[in-house]
Amino acid sequence: MASSSISSDSITPSNTKIGWIGTGVMGRSMCGHLIKAGYTVTVFNRTISKAQTLLDMGANLADSPNSVAAQSDVVFTIVGYPSDVRHVLLDPKSGALSGLRQGGVLVDMTTSEPSLAEEIAKAASFKNCFSIDAPVSGGDLGAKNGKLSIFAGGDETTVKRLDPLFSLMGKVNFMGTSGKGQFAKLANQITIASTMLGLVEGLIYAHKAGLDVKKFLEAISTGAAGSKSIDLYGDRILKRDFDPGFYVNHFVKDLGICLNECQRMGLALPGLALAQQLYLSLKAHGEGDLGTQALILALERLNNVSVQPSVS
Repeated sequence: MASSSISSDSITPSNTKIGWIGTGVMGRSMCGHLIKAGYTVTVFNRTISKAQTLLDMGANLADSPNSVAAQSDVVFTIVGYPSDVRHVLLDPKSGALSGLRQGGVLVDMTTSEPSLAEEIAKAASFKNCFSIDAPVSGGDLGAKNGKLSIFAGGDETTVKRLDPLFSLMGKVNFMGTSGKGQFAKLANQITIASTMLGLVEGLIYAHKAGLDVKKFLEAISTGAAGSKSIDLYGDRILKRDFDPGFYVNHFVKDLGICLNECQRMGLALPGLALAQQLYLSLKAHGEGDLGTQALILALERLNNVSVQPSVS
């Protein structure tokens, strides 16, 4: 049986069948890399049209997460919210775990709750299967280019065994036991939230001071203020390109999980709380389906300005 290969031989397209649940902005590109590498892939998505690109590449379509898992040795999930993760993995009838063979592996790449990752790992272990929490950072470009940062929690041997698959999507970083991948991703989101706030406040200030904001961005990008956020989103902000590399709605969800964890830990992180409130204001204005770089809109509204690059 192919699933025995997960614990013995190296994973290759000839001995490992892949399942993929969730073919949105990120999942579509990530799954595409596995298909291009020659893996047999079965996909499930609630909205079939969003899986069409992968079907055109040769993926098979399943009608439920359970059906995906029944045809797969390793099942990846990247969906929207923790409630979605619970439904697609743990639902007793339609969930992936109920269809997974002994020795199979679940890899949840959704940013979700650490406690849920631990719960899934226990449920998988009870069935003699494995579960890895492996959320990612890098946005739509990282997904397209196979340059994501992957934060993995769970059994280290299993994570190493999965490296042929992870390496097609980016670089895997083993963070510890089940749930630690999620904790690492949440810490990543906290860092990004305040970084993005600093970026848009700098732009608003530069604009108000009469600087050419394009020249300003170029000037700071190679100095101490340079960041991945500037590289990924600086030009997009100036072009008023708010298409989602990562949805505001999902970022609000992530920051909410962070704040809940902070309350549980007794941690005060005021930068996180402020960023979450500003992102919530975008959602309140009906901008939840824009990308995280749309944070500039919230600061523009506060200051009654609109940052536009100078026309040369």
